[in-house]
Amino acid sequence: MPGGLLTAGCALLLSLGAMADDDWPYMTLQTAPYQPPQIQITKSGTTDPGYLFVGPRGNQPAGTAALIYDEDGNLVYQGPDEVTANFRVQTLFNQDVITFWAGNMTDLGFGYGAVHVLDNTYREIYTVTLQGNFVTPDNSVPDSHIDLHESHITDRNTLLVTAYNVTQQSLTAIGGTPDDYMLDSLFFEIDIATNEIVHSWSALEHVDQIALTDSKQGIDDDHGTHEQPWDAYHINSVELFDDGYIISLRHYWSGYYVHNNGTVMWQFSGELGKGDFQLDPAGVFSWQHDIRVYNRTEQGMILSLFNNANTPTETVAATTGLSYAVDLVHRKATTLRTLSDASDVIHAVSQGNYQLLSPQSSHVVLGYGSIAKIKEFDADNKEVLTAQFGTDNEVASYRGYKCQWKATPFWQPSIVVRRVSEDSAQVFVSWNGATEYDNWAVMAADAPDSVNTTIVTTFKRTGFETSGTVRGLQTAYLQVVARKGDIPLGMSAIVSF
Repeated sequence: MPGGLLTAGCALLLSLGAMADDDWPYMTLQTAPYQPPQIQITKSGTTDPGYLFVGPRGNQPAGTAALIYDEDGNLVYQGPDEVTANFRVQTLFNQDVITFWAGNMTDLGFGYGAVHVLDNTYREIYTVTLQGNFVTPDNSVPDSHIDLHESHITDRNTLLVTAYNVTQQSLTAIGGTPDDYMLDSLFFEIDIATNEIVHSWSALEHVDQIALTDSKQGIDDDHGTHEQPWDAYHINSVELFDDGYIISLRHYWSGYYVHNNGTVMWQFSGELGKGDFQLDPAGVFSWQHDIRVYNRTEQGMILSLFNNANTPTETVAATTGLSYAVDLVHRKATTLRTLSDASDVIHAVSQGNYQLLSPQSSHVVLGYGSIAKIKEFDADNKEVLTAQFGTDNEVASYRGYKCQWKATPFWQPSIVVRRVSEDSAQVFVSWNGATEYDNWAVMAADAPDSVNTTIVTTFKRTGFETSGTVRGLQTAYLQVVARKGDIPLGMSAIVSF
């Protein structure tokens, strides 16, 4: 039996929420109770436009949320305090939306939760859930069984998600017992508007094509029970492909094309001489995440993936981003790009993603999963941006993205005023999630319910929270307006001081 990686090792790195990263610097704000990690950004070249989207785990609880930062390291948005994954911008019904998974993570490296879809005012317009005849390790019944690993919107306005199910299975073929338990890896396509299941697939129903003996995940005496089931497959990405789907099974070092009828059509293996494609030596990969396909034609396609190449118990090689020109006729794969920063070699033992920012620029973002970093590479495979938001191997973000995003929140801006002297005050203002304003107008009011206000000064926007001193005040009531130029976009409540 190949491998020998303990499921608990991978789970430890995936469920870092129990660990505290006390040494990493955090932001403190006057206008919001947030304490997100400070993000440290270095640039060495021209970058593509966009904001950084992460869902850190492993830092202090108040810093565990869906977070957006700009390239100057400023916080742009913090969501509710909860464990999140797959936080990014996607397209739904021809509109940009943000999506993220939120829920509870198990100690086994997967989770139970729901996928939230928000519009550009941050109103939740859809909540996708999954019920069914599932078995959990502790026999609990969560509200939704969607796993954290995938939440991918398709061009037919459906959502592709993963799920894990505890299943009794004889594991004698791999050294187990007839009464052992394992995790079945499943995926579902769900109609977002109706929450109805469009399609489903179970790996365990296809052991004739994906043999349990081919799994790279070893089994030991501590696994194979109902509470600690063996994770043979570890599904972590799904996307539409031809008359079916392409899935990534980390513990098989492979991607599979699964037909709509459930049949496995081919295997794209990371091992030389394995699977259905001839791979060149530069394209070898293992323990991968996030298999994606671009530029599909009748003859071929471009395939990309995040090559972890490591596990919590074995350091093998540098983690890389890989892309291939895949010849579907002659079943060959030629390595096109190998993305790695020679000045900062990373071994990401779990999680991670490969994001092509645009076909025009050919820039790629790698989110390093168990390593709290995001890197952007240009068309020449040169690192042009590195962002770090926690201590390596102590803070993780399952994936990390860079996305263009415009939002005007439905909630009001926040204002805090502190009196400095009889006629002056220091004003702190912010508008969580807003991207379009560039200045603040400070307004004087004569009463808490006044409809007539007068501009007393303006402040240029500086990061997430702007502060300044207002002098010559003849009132104890202030209000602020977030503006783009002279155009008002949002108004705070009137506050007294």
